[in-house]
Amino acid sequence: MTQVGEGHETAADGAGPVMTFGAPAVGEILAERYQLEQHVNNDSAGRQVWRGIDVILRRAVAVVLRHPGGDSATEMLQAAVAASRVIHPNLVGVYDAIDEQQRAYVVREWVDGESLRDLIGAEGPLDPARAIAIAHSVADALTAVHATGMVHGNVHPGSTLIADDGRVVLADARADAADSAEADVRAVGGILYFALTGHWPHAEVGQSGLPDANRDSSGNPAAPRQIRAGVPAYLDDLTMDLLDRRVAAPASDALTAELGRLDAASEDDEFEDVGPLRFVQGGSSGSSEPVRSAPKILLGVGALVVIAIIGLIFGINAINDTSSNADSGQSTTADGGTGQTDTPDVTQTQAPVPKPIKLTADMVRIVDPPPGDRDDTAEAKLTVDGDQETAWKLAWYSQPKFGNNKKGMGLLIDLGEARSLSEVQVFTSMPGVVMDLRVGTSDPGDSSTGDKKVLEQFTSLSDAEGGPTKSTGTKHVLSVADSTQKYQYVMVFLSELPRNEDTPGYQVNVNEIELYGY
Repeated sequence: MTQVGEGHETAADGAGPVMTFGAPAVGEILAERYQLEQHVNNDSAGRQVWRGIDVILRRAVAVVLRHPGGDSATEMLQAAVAASRVIHPNLVGVYDAIDEQQRAYVVREWVDGESLRDLIGAEGPLDPARAIAIAHSVADALTAVHATGMVHGNVHPGSTLIADDGRVVLADARADAADSAEADVRAVGGILYFALTGHWPHAEVGQSGLPDANRDSSGNPAAPRQIRAGVPAYLDDLTMDLLDRRVAAPASDALTAELGRLDAASEDDEFEDVGPLRFVQGGSSGSSEPVRSAPKILLGVGALVVIAIIGLIFGINAINDTSSNADSGQSTTADGGTGQTDTPDVTQTQAPVPKPIKLTADMVRIVDPPPGDRDDTAEAKLTVDGDQETAWKLAWYSQPKFGNNKKGMGLLIDLGEARSLSEVQVFTSMPGVVMDLRVGTSDPGDSSTGDKKVLEQFTSLSDAEGGPTKSTGTKHVLSVADSTQKYQYVMVFLSELPRNEDTPGYQVNVNEIELYGY
């Protein structure tokens, strides 16, 4: 049975009381039309959700009641009235909104089925094709809402309903002044993430009934491919781009088009070969050239725009200076100046943007200082092959800090030349790994003696920030505070392992390491 009315807690409704005074009863008829048949649940704002019958049209309806009515119910009623103006197969139809002062209620379409939250709770994460189909339906519904100039404001696994006939519908709009079309679109990323992983990546007001995403030390959710196998890379990219506020969110119609393309590909068994993501805004361009929604592309376009603006300013100034000199008879110096010292300098220096540093197998090696047996050396290349499914698999230990006077193990990276660094991202199979970033001036050699010297000679960049840190998710970011310094030899050093519940002991896999610099 559907949980109509479920959704995120909002700042306005989160503390709403559960209706007691004026509570309805089975068989009661509201507004001389809507007969209450069964109390279904109380939603996240404390409102009662009932299954009822429209005695005039003889159809099932959902009735959401709130106590009290009046001014405190204005937002709920206004949202219902706004939603009633949009008719779409992926939106729950809103039939009526009534304020009796003592209580207020909204009458809506009844959907036989269950919410996405309950579906995932019962069956676990969905396969990629089904996750795409659900997200496509939600995005299509948002496109219809946004076309009217309104926003939904409550895209959530509890308000995404899966009907018994397979139809996906979005319910319970709660838009207020703080909501936006962009927030709706990014919430579709949350729907994809939840469908693929069973975890919710967005923060909520109040206590959420959804499992929180695994997060790194900066609070960023782990990518779906880090949590489960079988998620296509392009779907992983799309999901994380929608969640990443550094990446411009597409309009809802562009997102619908992209998800529709992926949805069609999955039906034609071409799911793995759909190619790069491409967002085309609202059909405004006739070009079919793919456009990748990624930070480096957006930043590159932004840089070109800035360069064009600066060039235009210089051109205008040059024209004005030439005209001014001609009118006043002022001479121009050999270097193009006018001899005046108060001319403003329009040149602006942009902060450099960190870029990924390509790493290859010959640039990395494993450091296993004595009494280590150096059996893992062949697995270093698996940490830079771009595949999250392959990994450097550390051996099992009986204690988290390795034991036998072994200080830990590391991955040494030779960049080939001194480079300025921004951060190092380490992807592991489990959270709870204690690690830090260390640097040196040379590699003493790929041997047991060389590994011992590395441990003695390399210094930690984390000492100034409180020493090594423990990862809180499967992605751990090691930041480099001073980007003016340059390093050729960098080592990610693991000094404490997490407990692995699969087999008694302490162990972790290092799936991938990524460096970013200038």
